[in-house]
Amino acid sequence: MFPTSQEIAQWLPDLLAGLSVSLQVAGASIALGLVLGLVLALGVMSPNRATRAGALVVVEIGRGAPALVLLQFVYFGMPNAGLTLGSFAAAVVALAWNTGAYTSEIIRAAIQSVPQGQHEAAVATNMSPLREMTDIILPQAMRIALPPLLGFAILIFQGTSLCFTIALPELVSRAYNIGSNTFRYMPAIVAAGTLYVLICVPASWLVAWTERRISKHATR
Repeated sequence: MFPTSQEIAQWLPDLLAGLSVSLQVAGASIALGLVLGLVLALGVMSPNRATRAGALVVVEIGRGAPALVLLQFVYFGMPNAGLTLGSFAAAVVALAWNTGAYTSEIIRAAIQSVPQGQHEAAVATNMSPLREMTDIILPQAMRIALPPLLGFAILIFQGTSLCFTIALPELVSRAYNIGSNTFRYMPAIVAAGTLYVLICVPASWLVAWTERRISKHATR
């Protein structure tokens, strides 16, 4: 069930190459998804009915459809519309959509949790709505949203394991290839899972530490 030390030494370079791809996909998806999430959050809060409806459609599809379905849709479905993406680009687009849909709700809740007095103070000083949002509201909202956003980033990294279904050579795909070549499927999956744990557990500790720090400053 567990890989031997010799197998670990033999498989590790290939698994680390897959881990690098997983981290690249996760990083690109999170970066694009956070930008999309902010745009969607502002769109859902827009007084314009058409803008609000369009943003809600994107959010509900991104949240309602499993990430695996989004991956399959982007990679296999979009070529029917004349747009063909490689496995890496398709993975980033699908996971960024999923990230944007979920983080938009986190960001929107954080914006709405900023005390109303901040808005009133901005109005009293004759500050423009754009400057109020960028200088007053968003800095406070992102501080509130930071812990859940970091927590969701861990989920997206774990979600990159689904990308083996679109032939992306990420960590799980490499583990399956090792299993196919050696017939040692379970040890290869255990080795890959260990690498996930080595990243996700410290990352979860960082999220908890960040949340404590923010809570501590908020009570001062």
